[in-house]
Amino acid sequence: MKFTETPLKGAWIIEPQVFTDERGYFYESFQLNKFEKATGLRPHFIQDNHSLSYYGVLRGLHLQVGEMAQAKLVRVLSGEVLDVIVDVRKDSATFGQYFSIILSAENKKQLFVPRGFAHGFIVLSPSAEFVYKCDNFYSPQHESGIIYNDSDLNIDWKIPKKDIKISQKDSLLKPLRFSDFGF
Repeated sequence: MKFTETPLKGAWIIEPQVFTDERGYFYESFQLNKFEKATGLRPHFIQDNHSLSYYGVLRGLHLQVGEMAQAKLVRVLSGEVLDVIVDVRKDSATFGQYFSIILSAENKKQLFVPRGFAHGFIVLSPSAEFVYKCDNFYSPQHESGIIYNDSDLNIDWKIPKKDIKISQKDSLLKPLRFSDFGF
């Protein structure tokens, strides 16, 4: 596995070593000892989530706050997404900055999203299956987020605005400057 820290401290790109032959392929998608050795972190994942979304669906930018904050390890099983994280840790040198990466079934890259980050993705292919591990349980009372089109962040979602589909709940999120997540 190859581990590369993003410009946002604590967030890591993970590229597995893929073994391919005439039968197909095999790779380790997560190995705790390798993860800890490379990052210095030892997450305890307790929940796995799986979603199917279609072209233009944007899920995010989400996070949980307080005692129910979550770190996530995200990847794509089929299709392709633009994955985006935003640093919302007030004491961070990169507070208010975002990082984006293409995650796909083809490239098999993963992104570790630490606590204190908002997270979202948009589907670039006809459909995408997105899976992620969390180190804390989902808690609706602790849900929060940032509106996807926050003008201060100015995120390039890579598809025409007319094609973006968001949920009613996500359309009510506020810009980062009007939020305090407590990190």
